[in-house]
Amino acid sequence: MQDFLVNFGNWLQNTAVGLWVSGTIWGYPYVQLTHFFGLSLWVGTIVIVDLRLLGLVGGRQTASQLAEQLSPLKWAGLGIAATGGLLLFSGLAETYIQNPAFLTKLPLLLLGIGYHVVIQRKMPQWCESIGTPPLAKVAGVAELALWICVIFAATEIPNY
Repeated sequence: MQDFLVNFGNWLQNTAVGLWVSGTIWGYPYVQLTHFFGLSLWVGTIVIVDLRLLGLVGGRQTASQLAEQLSPLKWAGLGIAATGGLLLFSGLAETYIQNPAFLTKLPLLLLGIGYHVVIQRKMPQWCESIGTPPLAKVAGVAELALWICVIFAATEIPNY
């Protein structure tokens, strides 16, 4: 399996897109900037809603109402971040496939997206009662911790 992934990575980074990202002076930085912009929208909106769940920000509306308002920005951010991430991956795919930090980040990222979808589905029920239920607060803290782990793993990628 490892040989297949390395061969796939080698093929991907030798495609026109992969060569543009890794082989031009502005390709990688531009794509990285785009990726970071998308991440800022995605994670930033999640953090705001989780802080609302914890009762630390915005008392004028429920966490569910806030999440609904921020939803278009959040999902646009994920789309931008995913596109940028795939382009970054295409430039150094063979290296990333063997990078322990990347191999840690990827499953944490997928877990974070799945966990967020579950929280979004539960949030309207949590916001029906007066005050935020303790389970909702635990879920918000857990989601914040998960995204901190994803970010930490991502910052370690260049170190391997």
